[in-house]
Amino acid sequence: MTIRLLIVDDDPLVRAGLSFMLGGAEDIQIVGEGTDGREVPELVDRLVPDVVLMDIRMPHVDGLTATERLRALPGAPEVVVLTTFHADEQVLRALRAGAAGFVLKDTPPAEIVAAVRRVAVGDPVLSPAVTRQLMTHVADRPDREESPEQARRTVAAGRLAELAEREREVALAVGRGGSNAEIAAALYMSVPTVKTHVSRILAKLGLNNRVQIALLVHDAGLSEGDDHV
Repeated sequence: MTIRLLIVDDDPLVRAGLSFMLGGAEDIQIVGEGTDGREVPELVDRLVPDVVLMDIRMPHVDGLTATERLRALPGAPEVVVLTTFHADEQVLRALRAGAAGFVLKDTPPAEIVAAVRRVAVGDPVLSPAVTRQLMTHVADRPDREESPEQARRTVAAGRLAELAEREREVALAVGRGGSNAEIAAALYMSVPTVKTHVSRILAKLGLNNRVQIALLVHDAGLSEGDDHV
């Protein structure tokens, strides 16, 4: 499979560097470049990329707003956000908007190539350790723009309560960083069954990917092993 990739960054040197390192991969085709988030809708419509590599900080329409607008559309490509920060509230906002993950701008080239490949097949670009670190960092720094923590917890717990018992068990396992194989072993089910449950969870709760399941479990206060809602 050839992965069609759109790069959006206002820094021409960054775009050139990304194009050079990613264009060398046999299975990745750079279909276009953008310089600002306001260009994204037209570029996506015209170029039909599978993945968009999106800078967060751009002058007119930032990558967060562009991601939110793009992921709200049917059939939207996956989005990986670029950032210079390892743990940043803006990254969490991007993940809530439906981004499949994030990579640092100083990430080694091979890892960025691997990230694009993973996202193209539906895997989030966040290891369990990085996911936990990001969510813990943000939880320790209150965001005035969001609802109070207890309100978020109540809403998140209510959403998880919509799931069937087995779906909820899978959701909690996803939220704690388990891979499909690890969840299958822990819950005594097959990997295809785990994948089916994950798909049902996403559909029932209107989520985009596994990262958003993990965020919901975190908001409900259940990511550290306490499964009493």
